[in-house]
Amino acid sequence: MNCTNKNGNCINEILSVILVLQENACPENCLDTCDRPMLGGGANCLICNTRPVMLYTCCANGQPWSMPIAKEATACAAGTTSDTCSTVFRVEKIEGNCCTFRVLVTNPDETSLNPYVSTNSFFTMDCSCLCCIRCLTDCYVDCVC
Repeated sequence: MNCTNKNGNCINEILSVILVLQENACPENCLDTCDRPMLGGGANCLICNTRPVMLYTCCANGQPWSMPIAKEATACAAGTTSDTCSTVFRVEKIEGNCCTFRVLVTNPDETSLNPYVSTNSFFTMDCSCLCCIRCLTDCYVDCVC
């Protein structure tokens, strides 16, 4: 898929599945793919409410999309991770071919079982400009439900 091709979008469909899963978090085990029908690893694991994703645009030369972790911050270069930018996101809303994402950051508490914390930074992207998504391990993110 490239930015000029508006015919269908498998990425949008997968993001829609992820959104539904996050809204109906379930701890059952299934295949380990982006569109598996459950969040989490199994009945004995922590309940997950998020399937974190990394996004790759058609024009970023293989670098993951990067966004500021705070509303006040300026734009980030593709692939940039720093104290002010992140490449990990949570699907929050889908309307048509547009998806709103929440920026997630690495949990500063290294003893926590939760790898990410939520931010109050959001962005909306036209999914037809995405060429790839990478699903990370399902997890629990506090303050997102």
